[in-house]
Amino acid sequence: MRIPFISEPYPVVAVVRLAGVIGQGPLPVRPGLTLAGLVRVFERAFKLKGVKAVALAINSPGGAPAQSALIFKRIRALSEEKNVPVIAFAEDVAASGGYWLACAADEIYADDSSVIGSIGVISAGFGFTDLIGKIGVERRMHTAGTRKGMLDPFQPEDPDHVRRLEALQTDIHDTFKEMVRVRRAGKLKGAEEDLFSGEFWTGRKALELGLVDGIGEMTSVMRERYGEHVRFQPVEERRGWLRRRLGAHLGAGMAWSGVPSAGAAGWAGELVAALEERALWGRYGL
Repeated sequence: MRIPFISEPYPVVAVVRLAGVIGQGPLPVRPGLTLAGLVRVFERAFKLKGVKAVALAINSPGGAPAQSALIFKRIRALSEEKNVPVIAFAEDVAASGGYWLACAADEIYADDSSVIGSIGVISAGFGFTDLIGKIGVERRMHTAGTRKGMLDPFQPEDPDHVRRLEALQTDIHDTFKEMVRVRRAGKLKGAEEDLFSGEFWTGRKALELGLVDGIGEMTSVMRERYGEHVRFQPVEERRGWLRRRLGAHLGAGMAWSGVPSAGAAGWAGELVAALEERALWGRYGL
């Protein structure tokens, strides 16, 4: 009796792109990376038939620390539940919250010229205390709670408020550092005051410091590991027709089009958010 030949299925690598600023984006058609927007993507990636690994393609300058931590935790939970390894590949930049996401992987790869690190916490904004007086605008703010209006950009900076912000940043930084210590245990090289100073490095230097495991790009690394016939399966967020159309026609240009989303205040908020997003990328020369 002849037994039919049954070929082995090709190994599958699920590819999830984590590109952009972490946290709620400045525009509805250009959202940032959030757990709510990615949770179904991760679930589909880890459930793919024949999946051997989940590859994270990371290109992020960071953003909201809470969302960084939430996304990190969900990736780790699914990896352990499904027993599927995660491998991160840094593109232009995996810094600050972007490096936090990379640490969700069991291994991290980068390009020689990738920007890696920035293990720190930053808070930046603008002060308009003189401007509003010059243009004849009166600031009105009423609060219940003596510190509810802390760090209001239209009021002079209060040293006590700054100290409280620094204490908050220290707590977040401590959490960030401990996560890196655990995930990169036995791999980190160099003094912690340097590694955790907020400084960032090229991929090649990051390899020397133990922040990444190797230099390489996704296709080559995964083919070497799973064979020439490995199949890459992108897993993306499923967007509705209207959102796809809005994203294609309005996209990043909406904030500059003169079309306010919620009146002048909404437009101003979107403008400031877009400037802050641009500043995040600009810190790394991008």
